[in-house]
Amino acid sequence: MFGFSDKGNLNLITQALEAVGHKMEVIPDPSTVHFHLPGDLSVLVHREYDDFITELVNKFPHEKEGILKFYGTCWKIFNSLNSLELKSLEEPLYLFGQFFQKPLECLTLAYYLPQNAGDIARKFIKDQQLLSFIDAECFIVSTVNALQTPMINASMVLCDRHFGGINYPVGGVGSIAMSLADGLVDKGSEIRYKANVTNVILENGKAVGVRLSDGKEFFAKTVISNATRWDTFGKLLKVEELPEEEKNFQKNYVKAPSFLSIHMGVKASVLPAGTDCHHFVLEDDWANLEKPYGSIFLSIPTVLDPSLSPEGYHILHIFTTAGIEDWEGLSRKDYEKKKELVANEIIKRLEKKLFPGLQDSIVLMEVGSPKTHRRFLARNDGTYGPMPRGKPKGLLAMPFNTTSIDGLYCVGDSCFPGQGVIAVAFSGIMCAHRVAADIGLEQRSPVLDAGLLGLLRWLRTLA
Repeated sequence: MFGFSDKGNLNLITQALEAVGHKMEVIPDPSTVHFHLPGDLSVLVHREYDDFITELVNKFPHEKEGILKFYGTCWKIFNSLNSLELKSLEEPLYLFGQFFQKPLECLTLAYYLPQNAGDIARKFIKDQQLLSFIDAECFIVSTVNALQTPMINASMVLCDRHFGGINYPVGGVGSIAMSLADGLVDKGSEIRYKANVTNVILENGKAVGVRLSDGKEFFAKTVISNATRWDTFGKLLKVEELPEEEKNFQKNYVKAPSFLSIHMGVKASVLPAGTDCHHFVLEDDWANLEKPYGSIFLSIPTVLDPSLSPEGYHILHIFTTAGIEDWEGLSRKDYEKKKELVANEIIKRLEKKLFPGLQDSIVLMEVGSPKTHRRFLARNDGTYGPMPRGKPKGLLAMPFNTTSIDGLYCVGDSCFPGQGVIAVAFSGIMCAHRVAADIGLEQRSPVLDAGLLGLLRWLRTLA
């Protein structure tokens, strides 16, 4: 997980846990991911930046200068972002305060806000295989190539993996949610589980509460939706016509595909000694990078935390992009059969590329399709999040936390700054700050507020 370090301003999970009085033990991962790519290109992203750059330069010695300039630009953006106190970009007093304290850093971020990672890479790098590798770097974060990935998003991830590093929470990733929930309850909050919200209640155009599937209603000063924008404005909110901002969002973004997920327990003997935790496999053709089932993600958490499985076994989580349209209209029997067939094809590919004998080592396997993601995560078509329809202008087209409905806020991957752990955590912090300002818990300036919101909307129309 990103955001779990003990330094800087982008350790947002650490900050969130501290806010509710909790801290988790983590295990540092010595690498971020091991790429296995076409042309037998193998690149290990080491935790130490110099080790990673040395490995990449050794693979592409003729592009040493370009590599240093591209990743150096990422560090320039990351350091600017990491120097700022991260709060809502929709709150004028915060923005002006940060600008006066850190003008150079703010101007740097403003300059790169409308730019994408692929365009920056092409300024410095000519080798097509290396540019394809940078596409893969961005794809594992955003499910799109570098030309469609905002430079600020790419910089956050490509640098924080070396600055704070990625760290695994002891006990598993699910323990993050449990720790946050325990902390919130300790602070006096109440959490309702299995409480299915069916609509946002409006009175005179203002969001005043939510209605559950069992008919219960809850009322509040503010309603915050962490559903996707498609679910919030397509299912939870009953309005005759989409607000203009949501029309613009749907004009600029489509739903990224979902995933096929395979969870397996395997005999430990199938994994060679020194196996890395995370792998990304694209065997033969760069053109398959963004195609359904084209590339394979693999995580082996028990490499870092053996306590998660019985002795002599490992846990594998394998996943690959998949659209829900491939899984609709099937009988239950055909659906289960297809899951098994597709999963076995993925396992055969991993056997051939990484782990001979993998199939015979399996002692437990569960397969989830995009329909599984839709059902259990309540996400439209099981989508991973928004994906630009064309080439975006950086982050300018992303909506912020406020909406055109008074009292209703959105948070999550379909809000600025987009997909990924750090980005979504940043969205949560921004939303909390903005709500606090709107209900009088933070100082604000209505005059500046109106002017800034007008400017943001104008910029987004340009995007």
